[in-house]
Amino acid sequence: MTTLLEREPAPVLGKTPRRRSLIALFGIAVLVAGYTGFRLPGEWAATLQAVSLTDGFHRRFLVGTLLKPFGHGYLVLAVASFVVLGAVLAAVALAFFRSRTESRRLLIVAWLLLPTGGYLFHEVGYLDQTLYLLLLGALWAVHRNRPVLASAMMALSVTVHEIALLTVLPVFGFALLRKVPFRRACALLAPAVVLGLTILALPPAAPGTVDALRRSLSTTDFKYRVDALNLFGRTQAESWRLYSITGVLLYLLPIAIVVVAGFLYLHKPSFTAVIPVAAIAAPTLLAFGGWDDARWGFLLVTNFVVVLWLWLGRRELKLPQVAVLTTLFLILTHVPMPYFDGYEPRGLTLVAPVEDLR
Repeated sequence: MTTLLEREPAPVLGKTPRRRSLIALFGIAVLVAGYTGFRLPGEWAATLQAVSLTDGFHRRFLVGTLLKPFGHGYLVLAVASFVVLGAVLAAVALAFFRSRTESRRLLIVAWLLLPTGGYLFHEVGYLDQTLYLLLLGALWAVHRNRPVLASAMMALSVTVHEIALLTVLPVFGFALLRKVPFRRACALLAPAVVLGLTILALPPAAPGTVDALRRSLSTTDFKYRVDALNLFGRTQAESWRLYSITGVLLYLLPIAIVVVAGFLYLHKPSFTAVIPVAAIAAPTLLAFGGWDDARWGFLLVTNFVVVLWLWLGRRELKLPQVAVLTTLFLILTHVPMPYFDGYEPRGLTLVAPVEDLR
């Protein structure tokens, strides 16, 4: 089995015109993605990075707990956000350069050129990026035959954000089943699943915790988001009354149908396809967790790319498969993926279209 962070020697890129072209394409894709979505970390993300276990929060507390000794200043939170984003980009670059097939390399380029690439940069500071950084670390640990370390990293992921149960854990489970027997995989997944379910069973925060953090953040150098802290004072049933679950599902289902159908075309429907398909489609269930439909769509496409990357291994796609996958990605370019806080993806033209100026 190979993982996102392969250890064995890979072909050295840059010795042929074809490989130099691939490197140039990757660089262009990163630049386009960065130009399209780059922003400074938002106030929502900064607010949630201030949440810590020692203050009495029972969810999404790992990042805030680690940052608490450095204070709640915006500079600290912004630097931490960019460190995580940089680490994710470094892991993506490593996956590109260590890939042993052009299919894998082009898959990474496609993900960066899709709306998901810009969204990655736009999402700077969001806890999702820490989740996937832990996933990459766990895949590396599995490849180095350190499954207990990998299991521990995945257990940490549910303390970063409970959506780990529907995003990185299914992908990790798929990767484990390619490496170890079923019972062993279940045993390695169990700590994260049990801890995640325990966190969901507990109240989000101890009484008085949210008000205390509000008072603390009122003296910081950024305008904290009251609505972000309100998340810890509502039940899930109360949250469901604030948005349309059906509306979010209707946004996600077309994406899920496209990526699952594409994977099944490549894999061929069979019993062995159940686990990877489940890992790909799991983020669709995030519709029951919140109203961030575009964010869930980003995670859904990302899970598809990671699972497909793992499944490819040393396979090189054939021309008909490339054609189908290209069509799939062209369809995904038509999926609207609006940004938060009034931001919009930057266009590649030097001026705004005349129609927009009227």
